[in-house]
Amino acid sequence: MSDTPITTNRQVAPSATLGNEVRVVRSSERRIEVGSGAMTRFEGVSSGLTGAQGIHLAIATIPPREMSSPHRHINCESAIFVLSGQGRFLVGEQLERSIQVGPGDFIYIPPMAVHAPTSDSDEPLELLVARNAPVEEVEEVSLPSNAR
Repeated sequence: MSDTPITTNRQVAPSATLGNEVRVVRSSERRIEVGSGAMTRFEGVSSGLTGAQGIHLAIATIPPREMSSPHRHINCESAIFVLSGQGRFLVGEQLERSIQVGPGDFIYIPPMAVHAPTSDSDEPLELLVARNAPVEEVEEVSLPSNAR
């Protein structure tokens, strides 16, 4: 099994966003922070956009009948809320388990847990993703082709 790092935005926040100032990030200010397989994630509250020091919030979208690359988060826990769409979280070192998810479901991903969210319907799977680190360390995980 080989691991490949995923690139994320690691920009230093402008000094105007640091300290005790409230910051609203408009939809026009969101940026794609990471792509993993077919999944795209837009940062909302992040170190780069708001100067956040201990939290990160983003929206991830997986197109219909697509999936993210199998990956794990090295340095953080993630909490996910399903906004829309139907799908599964493939989990386990070989993605050997499948957990159905749909609108209103909450998902907890501990550090180092291999997972790959998948859209199972004709609409995108949209996820609100929160984590307890302003910048994540992620590794994509290569699995044998018969592991999916």
